[in-house]
Amino acid sequence: MENQIEAAVKALKSGELVILPTETVYGIFADATSQTAVERLYAAKGRPTEKALNLNVASFATVLKYSKHQPEYLEKLVNAFLPGPLTIILEASNAVPEWIHIGKTTVGFRMPSVAATQAVIKEVGLLVGPSANLTGEASPVYFADLSTAIREKAALAVKDDTLHGLDTTILDLTQSPAQILRQGAISRAEILEKVPEIGEIAY
Repeated sequence: MENQIEAAVKALKSGELVILPTETVYGIFADATSQTAVERLYAAKGRPTEKALNLNVASFATVLKYSKHQPEYLEKLVNAFLPGPLTIILEASNAVPEWIHIGKTTVGFRMPSVAATQAVIKEVGLLVGPSANLTGEASPVYFADLSTAIREKAALAVKDDTLHGLDTTILDLTQSPAQILRQGAISRAEILEKVPEIGEIAY
């Protein structure tokens, strides 16, 4: 696995695409700071360019750097659920590359819990990693689910089937009250139990 991590880091730093496991599905990743790499990712998936990408990060400090107007309970929320299947939507700071937020004022943050993928993010830095499928196809939960078409777009694919296949819960903290945009692996009740400071969560 260590050799695969090193190879993935090298490929991503070179602007190539890499397929990595997350606790939800396999994702196809690119260096978020490289416009060329991100454009290659959009093309590889056939993803509409008006559809923004989440940032995959390895630390709370990175969340703070790329967001603004954070709620006071944000660190408690991150410590409770991340790394894990939660996507947090915050207002984007000026540090977010324009090819990531594509004119939107918000940006999503992901912190995958699979150790190999965490290690890659820590080494490379900011990554984007939507599901590793062509747009319109089913998201690949297992390594065997990866299509030949998408694997051919990536420099390599790292296998680790310690997945449960449930989507991330998407929690928008730019709304008042906070709003769940997609119910996934983490429930509204769990969030309120661990972070009561959030007050109320709408659906």
